Amino acid sequence: MKKELFTPGRTELAGNHTDHQKGRILASAVDLGLYAKYEANDEGVVRIHSLGYEPFEVKISQLAVRPAEFGSPKSLVRGMINEFAALGLAVGGFDAQLRSTLAAGSGLSSSAAFSVMIGRILSALFNDGKVDAVVIARAAQAAENKYFGKPCGLMDQLACSLGHTVYVDFKTNEIVPLVADFEAMGLTLCLTDTGGSHAGLDSSYARIPADMVYVANLFDKGVLGDVDPAEFRAKGWDPANRPVRRAMHFFDENERVPLMRDALLARNGEEYMRLMNASGRSSEELLNNIVTSATGDTKLAEGLEKSRKLLEGRGAWRVHGGGFAGCVQALMPTDYFPVYKEEMEKEFGADSCRHIRLV
Repeated sequence: MKKELFTPGRTELAGNHTDHQKGRILASAVDLGLYAKYEANDEGVVRIHSLGYEPFEVKISQLAVRPAEFGSPKSLVRGMINEFAALGLAVGGFDAQLRSTLAAGSGLSSSAAFSVMIGRILSALFNDGKVDAVVIARAAQAAENKYFGKPCGLMDQLACSLGHTVYVDFKTNEIVPLVADFEAMGLTLCLTDTGGSHAGLDSSYARIPADMVYVANLFDKGVLGDVDPAEFRAKGWDPANRPVRRAMHFFDENERVPLMRDALLARNGEEYMRLMNASGRSSEELLNNIVTSATGDTKLAEGLEKSRKLLEGRGAWRVHGGGFAGCVQALMPTDYFPVYKEEMEKEFGADSCRHIRLV
């Protein structure tokens, strides 16, 4: 009898590009994700059949990093098996059938959800289901970093693995589950997929943590989370310098995250939206993760500008996730959402704007 499992996608609420610098984040699992039916085999092979995609298999005895697999789900399976084995956890072959409600490019972290799903299957089949959710998340991050070729932080994997809204301080390792109830505030959270492609953006993503680390190294630190914000701000920086602007974003955003957390807990929608807009402006003006010369894709910028025209004085909007392409996250009074959705879909296509429910 095949077992069944659901692993959610995630939405970033606050902390844009802070997790890889030992910063703070606010994120949540969502009601969309991956569904799996799976069973063990005794063949030493993992076989994955995902609805709508070509099936593939990975031998659990062949775990070397393969650069030719970067960006593929096959690399994540290989990486998760390797990380489990390196931790002394049991691994084995299995067959899994997957289907997803996470549309490609939806910004809900399908790669993290997939990695976590593989970890949860390995836990259930070979470790009595006892592998801690944080351990699975860290293994998934390592698989993405080493095998998938994505220099990501831990935010996505933690939210998918823990399965709820969470505040995390990566410097102190504080992980606090929260209840985020936008509906109770009379608000609707949504994502609009602007249709931009993430292809060719690896170097643009990688430059963000590299720029931040460059500034941290000026203080003899490895990441910005270990730099004293007051000491950073006391320097006479040139704001035209890209690494400096990105560091400025980090410190501002890192201080904003707990304020957004507190606004959520107090169900203060007005304050939350004010801070969300400040976060969005910081990403646009300081982090500069909206348009990149690597592709010249302006769809995300167009989505943000259209959202500004629709929501200024009424709601909030910001880039969602890594940036440069993908989604606009927006929050607004529930009675205005049908208007916003209709107008955004006129430009970006039917069903491009989706109400996101947190879990």
